[in-house]
Amino acid sequence: MPPVNLQDLVSHFPQNFRNVQAGLQINGLAIDSRQVRPGDVFFALIGGNSDGHRFIPDAIQRGAAAVVGTQEVSNLEVPYLKVDDGRLALAQLSAAFYNFPAQELIVIGVTGTDGKTTTANLVYSILKSAGIQAGMISTVNAQIGDKVLDTGFHVTTPEAPDVQRYLSEMVAAGMSHVVLEATSHGLAQQRVAECGFDVAVVTNITHEHLDYHGSYEEYRSAKSRLFTDLAATPPKKIGNPRLAVLNKDDGSYEHLHALLNSLETKVNKIDYGLAADADVVGEGLEILPGGIGFTARMGDEKLKIQSPLVGAYNISNCLAAISTANGLGIKGQHIQQGIADMSGIPGRMEVIDLGQEFLAIVDFAHTPNALKRSLQAARQMTNGRVIAVFGSAGLRDKAKRRLMAEISAQLADLTVLTAEDPRIESLAEILEEMAVGARGQGGVEGKSFWRVPDRGEAIKFALHKTEPGDIVISCGKGHEQSMCFEEIEYPWDDRTAMRAALADLLGIDGPEMPYLPTQDDK
Repeated sequence: MPPVNLQDLVSHFPQNFRNVQAGLQINGLAIDSRQVRPGDVFFALIGGNSDGHRFIPDAIQRGAAAVVGTQEVSNLEVPYLKVDDGRLALAQLSAAFYNFPAQELIVIGVTGTDGKTTTANLVYSILKSAGIQAGMISTVNAQIGDKVLDTGFHVTTPEAPDVQRYLSEMVAAGMSHVVLEATSHGLAQQRVAECGFDVAVVTNITHEHLDYHGSYEEYRSAKSRLFTDLAATPPKKIGNPRLAVLNKDDGSYEHLHALLNSLETKVNKIDYGLAADADVVGEGLEILPGGIGFTARMGDEKLKIQSPLVGAYNISNCLAAISTANGLGIKGQHIQQGIADMSGIPGRMEVIDLGQEFLAIVDFAHTPNALKRSLQAARQMTNGRVIAVFGSAGLRDKAKRRLMAEISAQLADLTVLTAEDPRIESLAEILEEMAVGARGQGGVEGKSFWRVPDRGEAIKFALHKTEPGDIVISCGKGHEQSMCFEEIEYPWDDRTAMRAALADLLGIDGPEMPYLPTQDDK
């Protein structure tokens, strides 16, 4: 992009920016001082473990043309803009820098604890089936036409400058719709502010991220921001459905329903679920050889749905997508085709087959509710035993450790507890907390559950426990491409690890097991 006048950009938000030098031209925006290029504006953000104000000198040395921060700072070589909310300022300036691309798009936001990525992909597939030019920004990747862009090692909504850049590229590519996955962190940290949501979809709100949000109520409040943002979206030339899509089966329904009724701006609502009084009802579940089937009832209309996705819980994700499409006026035949076309998502109940006599699956389930649903789905896929491999992340919600181990002790035949991004915490202590949960549900260490700290060895251990017809399911990492020990991200892919372990078991050629520092402790 050519240089732009900073004063022109901040003129859209005069209440938030002060001391802007007239005529200052900028080339870009940066939140990491190491990535500052000459002419960029550096945003000194304060996070959980760092204060960006400490890195202002480094940013200026690298050529920052201006700095935005929230603290009193003086005697800088470049203009300093003090704001009340650094992350909101970042989102606002990012939107202005890319010429407010959300105003040219129908923006469909999808939030929830579990099922966000699947639901976002289902909506995206339906839009494509209907011939709508659409893009998607998920925690897995960004899809802009034929271009697929990686959005990072660990799953969360991209930072505001990246979100706005993706939206801008979609507008340039002639797209009219975008599906945007909005995590609680993305909402709380204003990464999706100024995205102009026209449709807000929630899958569920269960136990997750309480380490960051502090309580379930605060976590729910962060998710709810998607719906208040929906009400605040100004009218657009392209249209403004202003549609909320709620899960009537979920505990969040009453809260979100009351929230919508309290808003000054009217918001249209569609709810979905298995409850007979939902606007869109799922009926007659069938577990098919290659997925699931059911009937979606929308008033007097009934749609026969077949999906290659496995697991009864995916009915809810399909219903969320169906409700969204129905609210946008998309015909039933396109809804059916779009769902049938969505074969799966990397690392979501992904089958790894090297010719073994049992099923090996990699899934992203990393919350108590998701693990429960994945293990229930695995149980429906076999008459054999279910063997679960998973961990619980360090510096994250500690209550999950016990809860997930309890669930596995109840639903899996065998459980292998292992590493999942321990970060700076003691892996041994994390595993002990999980073991307490397993024992509390009758688990017997060495008989029904084991602790194997190295994740590669844990997967191998689980495979060696199998008999023909069993299922081994490795949960928690899914498609992610790294695992964090201390402060180092080590390249890691559960799917590669599963293939390496299977090849080793079968005595055939396969990939090498990725390295983790726990291998040195063997």
